[in-house]
Amino acid sequence: MQISNTAAIVTGAASGLGRATATALAAGGARVYGFDLPSGIEKAEPIDGVTYLGVDVTDPDSVETAVTEASSYGSPLRSVVNCAGIGSAARILGKKGRHDIALYAKVVQINLIGTFTVLTYAAERIAETTADENGQRGVIINTASVAAFEGQVGQAAYASSKGGVVGLCLPAARDLAQYGIRVNTIAPGTVQTPMLAGVTQEYLAGLAAAVPFPQRLARPDEYAKLALMLIDHDYINGETVRMDGAIRMPPR
Repeated sequence: MQISNTAAIVTGAASGLGRATATALAAGGARVYGFDLPSGIEKAEPIDGVTYLGVDVTDPDSVETAVTEASSYGSPLRSVVNCAGIGSAARILGKKGRHDIALYAKVVQINLIGTFTVLTYAAERIAETTADENGQRGVIINTASVAAFEGQVGQAAYASSKGGVVGLCLPAARDLAQYGIRVNTIAPGTVQTPMLAGVTQEYLAGLAAAVPFPQRLARPDEYAKLALMLIDHDYINGETVRMDGAIRMPPR
């Protein structure tokens, strides 16, 4: 799938995985629309070729308005990368009592339902474009996590949401095949992103030491490189690809 002279959407584009992916797509010649909360966009440095749009992925009207804008300027919408998400840490039964049900719902709402909402509205617009000579119209890449497979203590909400993203991948690919739209998922391990900003260097070193090889944390640009590879590779569809240095997460 060609990305030059096309439009692309990246959610969570103001930082971390999303920012790296938006930068890489823009460098490849795409007209990129970076979705993020207005508060995140205010703090983000501009990126050449990226237009930021204030979007709340939990609000369907907000998503629909932004997707319509991203697909209305001549360049066909071809690529969508869903990176927006949050983490949480809470045991089902902990020292402060049972897990906050509202927190559980919020994590699932953003990470899973937000992903589905963007996928759905974007797929509708991609399906309206003209297919290329191979019948392709677009590619959607969602972001899960190794927690979808090996959720740790305190990750009930996060692992549930990311497990849902993994479960969404194949049926979405099958649903959208008739429109020439591929769907894939990336499941990163531990990546050096702003989510780890408050963690000590000692703790980060421990995380890195648990990775078999390469024995370090992943970089956001490595996620972006994989996303672009999946966009480029026309025969990868309905797949969840782990990017984790061969780590299998322990219980704690």
